[in-house]
Amino acid sequence: MSRFYFVFTALFLSACSSDVFLVHNGNMPSDDKISMVQTGQTKEEVADILGSPSAVSSINENEWIYMSSTLKKVAFFEPKILERDVLTIRFGKNGKVQEISKLDEKNGKNISVDEEETASEGHNPGFFKKYFGGVGQYMPIGPSKEK
Repeated sequence: MSRFYFVFTALFLSACSSDVFLVHNGNMPSDDKISMVQTGQTKEEVADILGSPSAVSSINENEWIYMSSTLKKVAFFEPKILERDVLTIRFGKNGKVQEISKLDEKNGKNISVDEEETASEGHNPGFFKKYFGGVGQYMPIGPSKEK
């Protein structure tokens, strides 16, 4: 019987993948290109140098975000962040570069997700209303029009 467990465990462990995958996501321009961007340049000039941003801030359309990350994935384990870079370019109301900031994983902050649920007030039908409340309300042909 112990031989069975040994064989089962050996087969189970051999089925696990030991492959390592490096996954790169995003669009981070090179440092040479980033150094070409100066305050006072227009959005068009920045786009010509850096290309399209990864995202435009939903809160402020004058904030362009370029980001990239490299993750190490091993089998079914949680991916490990090897590298993360975020470049933010803020434009003033005149449409010209006002501020350039670059952050990496050392400057980042972990944000925890709160898993509590928010109670919502509203309609809470009973069993019969929930499952039988629509009986008789579906009329595929429509009411008859007698003259």
